[in-house]
Amino acid sequence: MIVGILKEPHYENRVSLLPDQVETLIKKNITVLVETDAGVNSFVTNENYLKKAATIVTRDEIIQQADLILSIHPFEVDVLKNDTVCLGVFQPLYNISFIQSCLKNNTTCFSLDMIPRTTRAQSMDVLSSQANIAGYKAVLQAANLLPHYFPMFMTAAGSVAPAKVLILGAGVAGLQAIATAKRLGAVIEVFDTRPAVKEEVMSLGAKFIEVEGALDASKAGGYAVEQTEEYKIKQQQRIAEAVVKADVIITTAQIPGKKAPILITDDMIVNMKNGSVIIDIASASGGNTLQTKNNKTILTKNGVTIVGNSNLQSTMPYDASKLYGKNILNFLQLLLTSEGQINLNFEDDLVVGTCITHQGKIINERVAQIIS
Repeated sequence: MIVGILKEPHYENRVSLLPDQVETLIKKNITVLVETDAGVNSFVTNENYLKKAATIVTRDEIIQQADLILSIHPFEVDVLKNDTVCLGVFQPLYNISFIQSCLKNNTTCFSLDMIPRTTRAQSMDVLSSQANIAGYKAVLQAANLLPHYFPMFMTAAGSVAPAKVLILGAGVAGLQAIATAKRLGAVIEVFDTRPAVKEEVMSLGAKFIEVEGALDASKAGGYAVEQTEEYKIKQQQRIAEAVVKADVIITTAQIPGKKAPILITDDMIVNMKNGSVIIDIASASGGNTLQTKNNKTILTKNGVTIVGNSNLQSTMPYDASKLYGKNILNFLQLLLTSEGQINLNFEDDLVVGTCITHQGKIINERVAQIIS
């Protein structure tokens, strides 16, 4: 069997597998083709791959020869040979045209961002491994932009109060942001629609902002759910109180397949301190503020810096690639036989839950509801 690793678009620094991880596949008698300079932005060279017995080729050669193609982002599936399998993080709830191309070309598409979030799937959960990095880097970026210290300082020239950090969303990214901000000495408040995360938030040394009346999200697979209008009004009131006091706000709230909820209104931003910073990790799906622009940093009239960046994991490409590659290898254990051949077992809940298209049909129910 032949596995191909594509070079990602210019805005992405990660690569699907690092050289040491490629070696794992080669030991199973799998031929691994790597596109020229695929790993250069992750600080691995063509020579690094060659030393592990991979073959460096052109993109066209991978497209023409590979049975299984690894790519983090969507690519030109319409030119693949029939029955090629592709695996990545394709965000099928948003990238409808890509899924339609997979259907038209008989491509079997697996998207790891759709894997059921169960205990068994934890070692394959790319959303968690990458969100962890995003939460960490969001705080570091905020610390660089903030015109204040994060920790309390007591000096002969006087005392400096610690920064006040507000984190909206206590998923993996939010929890890592709490831990990082705490290590830097900030005072932290956290909001999340899921009361169940309160204990985790408090265990990391942050204060949890409670709003009564949240809909039960226990059956949403670890994701947030759409809330009632009455709850949203209460939510905005409590958030507004915390926003006014905050020096830094990290926003992470997203709902799969929908526009990110607006948690910070323009009125709230107007009342923020001059010099305060918002890092919006949800910018790719619209952002948690009305002023967020994806992949852009803006400065408001009252001196608030708003950074829209949903790909912070790409700013730490080596370790991000390492963790992502480990997720890929763990998932491939479900798709490959011990001899290194593809064997798709659709009786496996993780395989069927992650598969988007196969033999010209949509397999994933959530994607089917959007496209049908």
